[in-house]
Order: sequence, then C-alpha cells, then structure tokens
Amino acid sequence: MRTIAIANQKGGVGKTTTAINLGAGLARLGHSVLLIDLDPQGNSTVGIGVNLNKIKATACEVMLSECELSEAVVALDQEHLHVVPSNVDLAAADVQLMQRIGREGILRKALATVADQFEFVLVDCPPSLSLLTVNALTAADGVLIPIQCEYFALEGLTSLLDTVEQIRATVNPHLEIEGLVRTMFDIRNNLSTEVSRQLTEHFGDKVFRTVVPRNVRVAEAPSYGMPVVDYDPESRGAAAYTGLAGEFMRRQEQRAQLMKAGGEHGHA
Repeated sequence: MRTIAIANQKGGVGKTTTAINLGAGLARLGHSVLLIDLDPQGNSTVGIGVNLNKIKATACEVMLSECELSEAVVALDQEHLHVVPSNVDLAAADVQLMQRIGREGILRKALATVADQFEFVLVDCPPSLSLLTVNALTAADGVLIPIQCEYFALEGLTSLLDTVEQIRATVNPHLEIEGLVRTMFDIRNNLSTEVSRQLTEHFGDKVFRTVVPRNVRVAEAPSYGMPVVDYDPESRGAAAYTGLAGEFMRRQEQRAQLMKAGGEHGHA
C-alpha cells in the first residue's frame, strides 16, 4: 500500500478535484483506491457522491480513535474506489487532538489496519498546515502538490516544502515529494506559461508532464457528485486526469524498478 497526501495550504488550487479524479482514474485502471477526506469542508465527500445522511462514521471518529478506520470506509458505485468521508465535525477533532500524546501519528496507526486492502491511499488535506495535514504527511509515503500557475503559487509552495522538511526531520524520514501537478492551466495566459517554466526549471522531473487545463466540465462535475472522468469522459478535463493517472502509474513502476535494482546491489 502506498499512501499519497495531496496537499497545498493555498486553497482553490484544484486539490480536491485532483484527489477525486486521480482516485477515479486509478480505480478505472483496476487499482484499489481509498480516498480519505481529511478536510473539514468535506468537498471530496460531496464531490464523489457520498450521501452524508447515510453514513455511519467519518474521518472525525477515526481521528479521535472512536472507531476503526474500516468502519468509516464507504464503497462507491465505481469498482475499486472507496472513501472515508468527512464533515464539519472534523474541525473540532483538530482542536481536540492538540491535547493528545502521539497526535501526529494517529492516521498512520489507523492506516496500518487496512494496509492489505488497498493499493493506494489518497489523502485530501485541508488547505492549511493544521494538525490534520501533519497527520497526513506523517502517514504518507509521498506528497502530491497540485499547483495553479499564477503569481502567488510559488509563495505558498515554499512553506509547504518547509513543512515537508520538518516532518522528514522529526517523524517521517521516508516522506518524499511525489510530484507537482499543474492545475487550472490557461494556455492563453502568459503568466501561466511563465510560472510553469519556473516550476520545471526548479523541480525538473518532479513536475508531472500532464497539465490539467481550466475546464468548465471539471468545475461542474462535483455538483453532480461525480468525478469528471464519469461526468463527461470526452471533456478535456477528463482526458487530462486520465492521462495523469497513467503517468502516475508509470512513475510508480519506475520507482519500484529502481528500488528493486537498489536492493539487488545491496545484496551483491
């Protein structure tokens, strides 16, 4: 099981959209995916079509250790795709957790109980560096950063990268930057192109080749409780997220090969 935190403390950068559509894209490729909505706004939960009136437990109960993670997992209509839903109660949990010992490791412990059930866990983080985000980064193998190519994008990125370094230095030495995904990209905008160039210069192959365009279908899909890949499979947004899922998997395979090669050298 590989856990990816989808994080950017700047809101409105396509974080939830990326979490939902990457999850749906991977599930379509036949991989078992658990999407954890760790944002008290609950946008992933609603955007993927969960009826909050019908659920027994949420991420809030999991984080407060009031239920097992498996009790909060909801199977979706799409095969291979599951979600741990969230609602506004999670904001209160964030405050209550402040008092707990080992508070940054709660999600990691909870995930260990379902490690054999899913190939990928995607954690949609809140748009802030709260204790919930710290839990996600502590539990994660990699952090995927959706980034809008606009003037302030790089500013927010710096503090997120600082946080990743702090987490590495203290509680999770294995955390790596999975990559950066350029979202809401406007090809007609010179600034988008310039920021995109700066990102590639600075981060090299950490920047995913797939670029998600600004697309009205992507914006509409959550109000129907569907990933865009289901809502309008022919749209540019759906094509981009399908491409992103494919690129993500190719990167996983390359990573596995490198680790295998490293392991073999280690034994030689």
